Amino acid sequence: MTARIIDGKTVAAALRTQVAARVSALPFRPGLTVVMVGDDRASLTYVRSKDKAAAEAGIDVHTLRLPAETSQKDLTARIAALNADPAVDGILVQLPLPAHIDSIAIVEAIDPAKDVDGFHPVNAGRLASGRATLVPCTPLGVMKLLAHANVPLDGARALVLGRSAIVGRPMAALLLAANATVTLAHSRTRDLPGECRRAEVLILATGRAEMVTGDWIRPGATLIDVGINRRAEGRLVGDAAYDSCAAIAGAITPVPGGVGPMTIACLLENTVVAAERRRG
Repeated sequence: MTARIIDGKTVAAALRTQVAARVSALPFRPGLTVVMVGDDRASLTYVRSKDKAAAEAGIDVHTLRLPAETSQKDLTARIAALNADPAVDGILVQLPLPAHIDSIAIVEAIDPAKDVDGFHPVNAGRLASGRATLVPCTPLGVMKLLAHANVPLDGARALVLGRSAIVGRPMAALLLAANATVTLAHSRTRDLPGECRRAEVLILATGRAEMVTGDWIRPGATLIDVGINRRAEGRLVGDAAYDSCAAIAGAITPVPGGVGPMTIACLLENTVVAAERRRG
């Protein structure tokens, strides 16, 4: 068996086209502000990609770059000003922040209605209770990939490997809302390979390079690899050992080119949703 490849680049490009059409139909330009503290190279590259994609979609995007020594108080004040600015529909604080800044407190300082990352506790609570909200971009992108690939979720056994508040937990909530039977597994899970083999849909979000191998996969299962890890030689890999998993799975996302492009596309969609809700 050779797995069908779920091409995130193609799905993301289609979503970005839809977002641009949606923006062009609005009587205003949605506003997005990206806040970056410090000069982390990986974060800077990612922020530039977000800026370019947002501008191409017709979103009025601005990046607020602050020095690494910015204080917690100053950053909180900057966010308060963005919360009060009627031209700003979405606020995104690029993580990670410098060690001296409390990231949780900063996320909580963002107006939930402008929290286009979907990380605010109010939005997390709404998602957990099945209410309409701004959903974290990566899990939302995974759901769109599953829909594009026509993966049946109603009653399916789904396992999410990784329990972070950014991916794992919201991912489990979205799968539950789609009527899947969900297991949330992690490093302390007993017989982790066995749990994975029972899953018809397997979402990997551990941040551990090529942790999952083909003998962990149920034949014909759908494998969505959220992980992106850089090997010592510079090669990007996911949480799955791709070749051995692709030989067993029915469908699989590549790394890169799978979930990654969907995250930015869903950020654009969240910005438009936030703008439409705020401005009626």
